Amino acid sequence: MNREATLKIRWLGRVPYEHALAMQEEIVARKIEFPETPDELLLLEHDPVYTIGRTPDQSSLGSSENLPHTVVRINRGGQATYHGPGQLIGYPVLNLRPLGQDLHRYLRALESALIATLHEFGVAGLRREGLTGVWVEARKIASIGVGVRKWTSMHGFALNVCGDLTPFNHITPCGIQGVEMTSLSREAGRNLSVEEVADIAARYVREEMEHLRAETCRVTSEMVG
Repeated sequence: MNREATLKIRWLGRVPYEHALAMQEEIVARKIEFPETPDELLLLEHDPVYTIGRTPDQSSLGSSENLPHTVVRINRGGQATYHGPGQLIGYPVLNLRPLGQDLHRYLRALESALIATLHEFGVAGLRREGLTGVWVEARKIASIGVGVRKWTSMHGFALNVCGDLTPFNHITPCGIQGVEMTSLSREAGRNLSVEEVADIAARYVREEMEHLRAETCRVTSEMVG
């Protein structure tokens, strides 16, 4: 089977958060029941919303009753973040077994895909030790938070492309005190659209997942041999 052809990439435009979450849940359930169901990468923007993951510490939301947008509590890792127009959201719904069943490697692969995407626009993205996501110097440009059910992934990444960043000021983004959020348009010094960045990001996510698959096959072959 041509595995590249089975990664189904869909640009959905602007989608309410709850609708996208229901889509992911549906795909995950289908993939668990029917393992040959193709992997999917959903690319989209959200209406303004705050989300927070599975954690008893909700302090990163601040005073949640005073937030300007709705809060949704979800089954991903991590602290509070903001999603809204001008932000590229990527939800890879993947069978992680052929990719090595290693969440750390999967997270690093998503970071690599985003760093490569930034490079296409002349922006040097980087990792920071002990922190998941992508940065430009000390400014955070992309957040990553995933959930896994029976080794099927959901949730994913949020890359700030353009638009208003002030909603981040109402929370402690990702629980990191004093963090400054930035966008690709700001760092590149020109206006960019979410859809044009989505095309580039899709290519690099595909490449990174194929690299994980190939590496897993190589290691498995060496163990069998």
